[in-house]
Amino acid sequence: MDFVAGAIGGVCGVAVGYPLDTVKVKIQTEPKYRGIWHCVWDTYRRERVWGFYRGLSLPVCTVSLVSSVSFGTYRHCLAHICRFRYGGTDIKPAKTDITLSGFASGLVRVFLTSPTEVAKVRLQTQTQQRRPSATPPACPAPSASSGPGPKYRGPLHCLATVAREEGLRGLYKGSSALLFRDGHSFATYFLSYAILCEQLTPTGRSQPDVLGVLVAGGCAGVLAWAVATPMDVIKSRLQADGQGQRRYRGLLHCVVSSVREEGPRVLFKGLTLNCCRAFPVNMVVFVTYEAVLGLTRGLST
Repeated sequence: MDFVAGAIGGVCGVAVGYPLDTVKVKIQTEPKYRGIWHCVWDTYRRERVWGFYRGLSLPVCTVSLVSSVSFGTYRHCLAHICRFRYGGTDIKPAKTDITLSGFASGLVRVFLTSPTEVAKVRLQTQTQQRRPSATPPACPAPSASSGPGPKYRGPLHCLATVAREEGLRGLYKGSSALLFRDGHSFATYFLSYAILCEQLTPTGRSQPDVLGVLVAGGCAGVLAWAVATPMDVIKSRLQADGQGQRRYRGLLHCVVSSVREEGPRVLFKGLTLNCCRAFPVNMVVFVTYEAVLGLTRGLST
């Protein structure tokens, strides 16, 4: 049931956080934006509300699987570690056990999320990368369209185009940064959630109430994204870098080039937005996850 509860929680989370995720990706990949509100206004002015939901269909279809694998892997790893170290799963796990299980959960999800992340980033950024020249032609042809159409017509077309033009490696572009991002961030995610739940559990009870779960889930998401943001910036740049002109030769080159051109602060682009998005999203994820688990426990007794 951990897999099922994780799937439902993940879908609810992506529905809440996707518009802010679009803004985050644009800020990280486009130096022209001066801040969050500039990006929001520019996106709305040129693309209206639809601009914030570009590439949403693929994450909605896949997030249930990815979230299911994340929560299920974490619980199963934790159970195996407890059986190995203590001889049973009824023993309270140590913080090291939780950290290792969370780290394993982050590593496993990379193999599922990398292609969808590539498609999502390309769709979210293609309006900037394929905009027409700032200098209009003197005598436009009467029958010509106002500008080139988007390169990618949707998530599946994007995946097919990337695979055809860049091969299988193109679908896993930026996966090295994803490994660094998700391994450490999910270790932080589950560890901080467990610690906060323990602190917020009333005396005489085994788990916190709904308010405690909301606070613990939201704070865990914020802490995880605080750890993940530097590699998230590099991941977004590597994945967006594949449409005509390639700027980066790999992970290290992207880090060095980005810091040299824009300073160390570039590694924290989108941090405020990530944290603002992470709190409500992970409140919803964890409260849904715990509610589904509680419901199934009640039905099985």
